[in-house]
Amino acid sequence: MSQTPRERARTQTMSEILTIGRHHLELHGAAGLSLRAVARDLGVVSSAVYRYVKSRDELLTLLVVDGYNALGDAVDAAVGAVPQNDFSEQFRAWGGAIRQWALAEPARYGLLFGSPVPGYDAPAEQTTQPGTRVVVLLIQILQRAYESKALTAPVKEGSPPLAADFELIRADMEMSVPDHVFASGALVWVSVFGAVNFEVFGQYGTSTFSDPIALFESHMKLLEELVGLR
Repeated sequence: MSQTPRERARTQTMSEILTIGRHHLELHGAAGLSLRAVARDLGVVSSAVYRYVKSRDELLTLLVVDGYNALGDAVDAAVGAVPQNDFSEQFRAWGGAIRQWALAEPARYGLLFGSPVPGYDAPAEQTTQPGTRVVVLLIQILQRAYESKALTAPVKEGSPPLAADFELIRADMEMSVPDHVFASGALVWVSVFGAVNFEVFGQYGTSTFSDPIALFESHMKLLEELVGLR
């Protein structure tokens, strides 16, 4: 069903608010976001913007969801361009797309994975699904590789204290991978984002590594071996 003129105008205004919000995020950081400043750049009085976004926290949530989906779309596209039975290449595409998006969008990446914004608590009902897209895709790659017997790492017993957690995750994701695959997937998840964080936020220093791409690719190769894809 087509939108009414009022609905189209609202959609357009919300898009403009998000665009301005992303720009302000780059200029001032998440803690410096201001609805008054957004209203000024939108060309309306500050009271008018509250008809669309009720608070700074609501704007932050919109930007968080927008960022998660932008990252998810980029990773989906990269993995989707790889043949379905090439699990190693899918794995590398997954990690490489995260890094590329983060370096291209450091302010948005910082909002998602940097220091928490003082006084802001992201609502789980709005952010969990988009926020888990990337890790769900990783587990799906490992699930397909496991089902195709393409994982060569020896099967290891899961950690009994985590068995209940893994079972809940399995049910939520509607997957059947065993505990040891979930455990290795969790290590890949935190390792890749840890490496990306170090690069995006300059934690390696300016002259420690002359070729950051080669460094990241070496990390991905080690992680491939860990999960048994190589």
